[in-house]
Amino acid sequence: MINSLSVSSMLDALVPISRFNKGEANKIFDEVKESGCKIVVKNNVPACVLLTPERYQEMLEMLEDQYLLALAEERVKRGNGRTYSFDDVIKSHGFTKEELEGTEVEID
Repeated sequence: MINSLSVSSMLDALVPISRFNKGEANKIFDEVKESGCKIVVKNNVPACVLLTPERYQEMLEMLEDQYLLALAEERVKRGNGRTYSFDDVIKSHGFTKEELEGTEVEID
């Protein structure tokens, strides 16, 4: 899970762009692997954030979860008050859970 950044960890996460210019990219990438995140600073302004692929995936999944929660809440608000279980819905459409396994879903 993504932990909140404290002031000290935020300061530890800062990497001046000059370190890249000095050929320290491999060392910085090792630091990213260890910490999960670094903030590259150029002219004392954050220029980019370096993340491990795992941290990036975790953030994408959190965003997707939040989107789906907001979508569900909106549908409940607009709904007629009736709810249906997942099992009831797939049964009414003639599907089984096994048939749905691995099916890709596109979200608008």
